Amino acid sequence: MDRYQYLIVMALCVLVTLPLEFVLNARVYRRPGRLLRTMVPAFGAFVLWDVVAIRLGHWTFSPEYTTGWKVGNIPVEELVFFVVIPLCALLSYEAGSNILRDGWVATLRAGSLGRFLTPAPPSGGAAGATSAPVPAPGTAPTEELV
Repeated sequence: MDRYQYLIVMALCVLVTLPLEFVLNARVYRRPGRLLRTMVPAFGAFVLWDVVAIRLGHWTFSPEYTTGWKVGNIPVEELVFFVVIPLCALLSYEAGSNILRDGWVATLRAGSLGRFLTPAPPSGGAAGATSAPVPAPGTAPTEELV
């Protein structure tokens, strides 16, 4: 199980931030072109950095906590890290930006929970009709309420 810890942590990072896409309307996964344009340069820079650091002996990975699967000299877990962590950061940034720009309520309404947070139209009668207010129990109706 220890060999999979790195991958398990990456999976948990994705699971924890995934609701931001839907609940807080981050719209990261729904804009794949923009996501790729953001992720590819960072991924390339990090891979290049790791290749050099590993080759020079400045950076190593514990075989106890990695699977041993590699692409070149880079463990698969490290490549997954280079995708997952920027993705989680983008989701957090977009969700936070939505909240700061629109406020909590508007952001939640724009997300998938919006249908549960939007007030329902008044029931009974035709659309747009309003119902008369109901007096509190134990009070006599006034002319307004009659």
